[in-house]
Amino acid sequence: MDPLLATLACFLVYVAGYRFYARRLATHLFELDPARVTPAHACRDNIDYVPANRYVLFGHHFTSITGLSPMLGPAIAVIWGWVPAMIWVVLGAVLIGAVHDFSALAVSIRARGASIGKIAETIIGRRAKTLFHVIIFFLIALAMGVFVQVVGLLFSPAYYPQAVLPSAALMIIAVAIGLLVHRRGMSVPTISIVGFGLTILFVWAGVEFPVVGPTVPQWMWLILGYAFLASVLPVWLLLQPRDYINGILLILGLGAMYVGLFVTQPDFAAPAVNVRPAGAPPMFPFVFIVIACGAASGFHSLVSSGTSAKQLDREPDARFIGYGSMIGESLLGLMAVLACSAGFYSRDEWLAHYRTWESADGLGNNIAAFVGGTSRFLQSLGFPSDLAASLVALIIVSFALTTVDSATRLLRYNISEIGETVRIRALGNRYVASGLAVAAIAFFAFYEMNGQAAGQVLWQLFGTTNQLMAGLALLAVTLYLLQRGKSVAYTLLPMGFMLVTTLTAMASKLAEFWRLEQWTLLVTGGALFALALWLVAEAWLAVRRYRQQPTIQTLDVAFEQV
Repeated sequence: MDPLLATLACFLVYVAGYRFYARRLATHLFELDPARVTPAHACRDNIDYVPANRYVLFGHHFTSITGLSPMLGPAIAVIWGWVPAMIWVVLGAVLIGAVHDFSALAVSIRARGASIGKIAETIIGRRAKTLFHVIIFFLIALAMGVFVQVVGLLFSPAYYPQAVLPSAALMIIAVAIGLLVHRRGMSVPTISIVGFGLTILFVWAGVEFPVVGPTVPQWMWLILGYAFLASVLPVWLLLQPRDYINGILLILGLGAMYVGLFVTQPDFAAPAVNVRPAGAPPMFPFVFIVIACGAASGFHSLVSSGTSAKQLDREPDARFIGYGSMIGESLLGLMAVLACSAGFYSRDEWLAHYRTWESADGLGNNIAAFVGGTSRFLQSLGFPSDLAASLVALIIVSFALTTVDSATRLLRYNISEIGETVRIRALGNRYVASGLAVAAIAFFAFYEMNGQAAGQVLWQLFGTTNQLMAGLALLAVTLYLLQRGKSVAYTLLPMGFMLVTTLTAMASKLAEFWRLEQWTLLVTGGALFALALWLVAEAWLAVRRYRQQPTIQTLDVAFEQV
């Protein structure tokens, strides 16, 4: 099949999903009401709870959920062929991922912006809240520990030192935008144009003046310091405007890549389906684990019910923010599939990269495949090769950084909620909680186990833990809908799919860890597997309680007044 026709077909699926399916979810399932007061207004504190312009919040949410994964997951998953990767990226996003993100946001705004973990307490029980908090803590701390390492490596001379200057400049530009909009009342469109123009100027400056001084560990400490500041500062001062400008950068950059694709008119170098690549795990269930962000990702429910729910100005905006942002991320995942399957000049060149699982896996190989393919598309528009590569590099680094800063804030919220459970008031202090969040991330980034950083050792658990979180978040939403007497099919079927595929993959990996005598992975993975089964059991007990003594109306009122 021609890549251009395949891309157009995917675009039609996105449009239909947002136009019809998302509308039904918003109006009939969750009954979003423009007259209802959102947590951003009801709990406004100008630090975490701040009503945001819907386009600014879209940029914040979009870049917070995006990160590196939509580029890196498809970059290896195409080893099974472009068809399974493309189908999961597109249909997975429209029917599962976007539903997951949107429903987590919709439920959170009915619970005063509480996290999915705290929401579980009202829906399922106190033990469920604790189980959620343990899984969330591990997921965020592990992932961000590795991301800190990745960004430090990307800033090194071996990768993209030209991305340092524009990344640093973007932080300063973001603070200036935040002050000018919130203190001086300047219009968002005007200041956005200026901020974006300055960002592009610094992209060129980064090519001319790459920063090659600090070592990778020094960069890692600097990134952790930045993450702490981003966590404690008011959301409108740094996080929100930085993500907004980043969102503009990605949307325009992604648009240019797609235009370049249609100008280039490439053929697929990758096979349509490759059932048994050398050294690769089985396509089922692992294609659904390798491609997480871009299709469905549990981390997104933490963003939806973390920072975004506290900034939503009007309830109907949840469709645009939650469902729409996931479509945007899926477009990036689709571009990664195209770049790594049609961005190569020939089948032989593709096979040189994807002949075996070992040759395709790894950060350097994944990034090289994505940068190479997208740079080819951009060069067809007249971009010089070095500028094209620098622009793609900035996109990669910027979205890794936005994930780190947003996730640190989410981990702070999680720690504060844990403090409420164990009755340690000090954990409610944003400086204390942020310090502990950064310390947890630093542990996975720096602490060594058998000569490797803890994050690297445990990274094999991230994919399954992330998808497990998606299934559990959908489980919580399904029970919420059950309480309200709503149809649960919209979330029950995606929940079942995510839990079955993830638990199957976890069981397979545990057997592998046992066979290879990887005891640390076996014990940690086994504990997560047990926590997941425990949560499912708690949910089943909650369903039985509802059936024996229906309290839908009482629980619903209490839930919305949390």
